[in-house]
Amino acid sequence: MRKSATYLLLIIFVISACNQTNKKEKTAADIKKEIQKTEKDFETTVKDLGIAEAFFEFADENAVILRENDSIISGRDKIKAYYQNPKFLKTTVSWKPDFIEVSNDATLAYTYGKYLWTTADSSGKVSEFRGVFHTVWKKQSNGKWKYVWD
Repeated sequence: MRKSATYLLLIIFVISACNQTNKKEKTAADIKKEIQKTEKDFETTVKDLGIAEAFFEFADENAVILRENDSIISGRDKIKAYYQNPKFLKTTVSWKPDFIEVSNDATLAYTYGKYLWTTADSSGKVSEFRGVFHTVWKKQSNGKWKYVWD
Protein backbone atom coordinates (compact mmCIF):
# COMPACT_ATOMS: atom_id res chain seq x y z
CA MET A 1 0.00 0.00 0.00
CA ARG A 2 2.81 2.36 0.91
CA LYS A 3 4.61 1.58 -2.34
CA SER A 4 1.55 2.39 -4.48
CA ALA A 5 1.01 5.67 -2.59
CA THR A 6 4.65 6.60 -3.28
CA TYR A 7 4.19 5.82 -6.99
CA LEU A 8 0.98 7.83 -7.07
CA LEU A 9 2.72 10.83 -5.48
CA LEU A 10 5.59 10.49 -7.94
CA ILE A 11 3.17 10.42 -10.90
CA ILE A 12 1.32 13.49 -9.57
CA PHE A 13 4.65 15.30 -9.13
CA VAL A 14 5.77 14.48 -12.70
CA ILE A 15 2.43 15.56 -14.20
CA SER A 16 2.51 18.76 -12.17
CA ALA A 17 6.08 19.51 -13.27
CA CYS A 18 5.16 18.92 -16.91
CA ASN A 19 2.18 21.26 -16.62
CA GLN A 20 4.39 23.95 -15.11
CA THR A 21 6.95 23.75 -17.90
CA ASN A 22 4.21 23.92 -20.55
CA LYS A 23 2.82 27.13 -19.07
CA LYS A 24 4.80 29.87 -20.74
CA GLU A 25 4.38 33.33 -19.33
CA LYS A 26 3.83 35.99 -21.93
CA THR A 27 6.75 38.26 -22.54
CA ALA A 28 6.50 42.01 -23.06
CA ALA A 29 7.02 41.35 -26.78
CA ASP A 30 4.03 38.94 -26.80
CA ILE A 31 1.82 41.51 -25.10
CA LYS A 32 2.95 44.24 -27.50
CA LYS A 33 1.84 41.98 -30.35
CA GLU A 34 -1.56 41.63 -28.65
CA ILE A 35 -1.84 45.41 -28.44
CA GLN A 36 -0.78 45.83 -32.06
CA LYS A 37 -3.43 43.30 -33.09
CA THR A 38 -6.02 45.09 -30.96
CA GLU A 39 -5.16 48.41 -32.64
CA LYS A 40 -5.51 46.77 -36.08
CA ASP A 41 -8.80 45.10 -35.11
CA PHE A 42 -10.07 48.47 -33.86
CA GLU A 43 -9.16 50.15 -37.15
CA THR A 44 -10.78 47.32 -39.14
CA THR A 45 -13.96 47.61 -37.06
CA VAL A 46 -14.11 51.33 -37.86
CA LYS A 47 -14.03 50.44 -41.57
CA ASP A 48 -16.56 47.61 -41.24
CA LEU A 49 -19.07 48.97 -38.71
CA GLY A 50 -18.39 52.70 -38.54
CA ILE A 51 -16.79 55.01 -36.04
CA ALA A 52 -19.57 54.95 -33.41
CA GLU A 53 -19.74 51.15 -33.18
CA ALA A 54 -15.97 50.70 -33.17
CA PHE A 55 -15.32 53.32 -30.50
CA PHE A 56 -18.11 51.72 -28.43
CA GLU A 57 -16.90 48.14 -28.91
CA PHE A 58 -13.27 48.84 -27.99
CA ALA A 59 -14.03 51.15 -25.04
CA ASP A 60 -13.65 50.19 -21.41
CA GLU A 61 -16.82 50.90 -19.40
CA ASN A 62 -15.13 54.01 -17.97
CA ALA A 63 -13.32 55.12 -21.13
CA VAL A 64 -12.61 58.79 -21.73
CA ILE A 65 -11.92 60.59 -24.99
CA LEU A 66 -10.64 64.11 -25.46
CA ARG A 67 -12.14 65.82 -28.51
CA GLU A 68 -12.85 69.21 -30.06
CA ASN A 69 -12.46 72.30 -27.89
CA ASP A 70 -10.72 70.19 -25.23
CA SER A 71 -14.02 68.56 -24.26
CA ILE A 72 -13.94 65.26 -22.38
CA ILE A 73 -16.50 62.57 -23.13
CA SER A 74 -16.72 59.87 -20.44
CA GLY A 75 -18.22 56.40 -20.68
CA ARG A 76 -18.91 54.00 -23.53
CA ASP A 77 -22.49 55.09 -24.11
CA LYS A 78 -21.62 58.79 -24.27
CA ILE A 79 -18.71 58.07 -26.61
CA LYS A 80 -21.03 56.13 -28.92
CA ALA A 81 -23.63 58.92 -28.80
CA TYR A 82 -20.93 61.47 -29.64
CA TYR A 83 -19.89 59.54 -32.74
CA GLN A 84 -23.47 58.91 -33.85
CA ASN A 85 -23.63 62.57 -34.87
CA PRO A 86 -24.50 62.68 -38.61
CA LYS A 87 -21.29 64.62 -39.30
CA PHE A 88 -19.37 61.37 -38.72
CA LEU A 89 -21.40 59.26 -41.20
CA LYS A 90 -19.04 60.09 -44.07
CA THR A 91 -15.91 60.00 -41.96
CA THR A 92 -13.12 57.45 -41.97
CA VAL A 93 -10.02 57.21 -39.85
CA SER A 94 -6.89 55.15 -40.23
CA TRP A 95 -3.90 54.91 -37.93
CA LYS A 96 -0.88 52.86 -37.00
CA PRO A 97 0.97 52.85 -33.71
CA ASP A 98 4.60 53.89 -33.94
CA PHE A 99 5.25 52.97 -30.31
CA ILE A 100 3.79 50.50 -27.83
CA GLU A 101 4.72 50.17 -24.16
CA VAL A 102 3.34 47.75 -21.57
CA SER A 103 3.26 48.10 -17.78
CA ASN A 104 5.38 45.72 -15.70
CA ASP A 105 2.29 43.90 -14.46
CA ALA A 106 0.91 43.63 -18.04
CA THR A 107 -2.45 45.19 -17.16
CA LEU A 108 -1.98 48.55 -18.90
CA ALA A 109 -0.38 49.63 -22.15
CA TYR A 110 -0.14 52.75 -24.21
CA THR A 111 0.36 53.47 -27.88
CA TYR A 112 0.98 56.49 -30.01
CA GLY A 113 1.38 57.11 -33.70
CA LYS A 114 -0.03 58.98 -36.66
CA TYR A 115 -3.62 59.04 -37.84
CA LEU A 116 -5.45 60.22 -40.94
CA TRP A 117 -9.02 61.48 -40.47
CA THR A 118 -10.99 61.88 -43.71
CA THR A 119 -14.44 63.42 -43.88
CA ALA A 120 -16.83 64.55 -46.59
CA ASP A 121 -19.28 67.40 -46.15
CA SER A 122 -22.84 67.46 -47.50
CA SER A 123 -21.61 68.69 -50.90
CA GLY A 124 -19.12 65.82 -51.14
CA LYS A 125 -16.01 67.94 -50.53
CA VAL A 126 -13.41 65.76 -48.83
CA SER A 127 -11.15 67.11 -46.10
CA GLU A 128 -8.20 65.34 -44.53
CA PHE A 129 -6.74 65.91 -41.08
CA ARG A 130 -3.51 64.36 -39.91
CA GLY A 131 -2.31 64.18 -36.36
CA VAL A 132 -0.85 62.12 -33.57
CA PHE A 133 -2.97 59.82 -31.41
CA HIS A 134 -2.29 58.52 -27.93
CA THR A 135 -4.27 55.60 -26.52
CA VAL A 136 -4.13 53.96 -23.10
CA TRP A 137 -5.25 50.32 -23.00
CA LYS A 138 -6.44 48.28 -20.01
CA LYS A 139 -6.56 44.50 -19.90
CA GLN A 140 -10.05 43.27 -19.06
CA SER A 141 -10.90 40.32 -16.82
CA ASN A 142 -11.70 38.28 -19.96
CA GLY A 143 -8.19 38.93 -21.35
CA LYS A 144 -9.25 41.45 -24.00
CA TRP A 145 -7.79 44.93 -24.23
CA LYS A 146 -10.07 47.99 -24.11
CA TYR A 147 -9.05 51.61 -24.28
CA VAL A 148 -9.49 53.83 -21.23
CA TRP A 149 -8.12 56.99 -22.86
CA ASP A 150 -8.08 58.09 -26.46
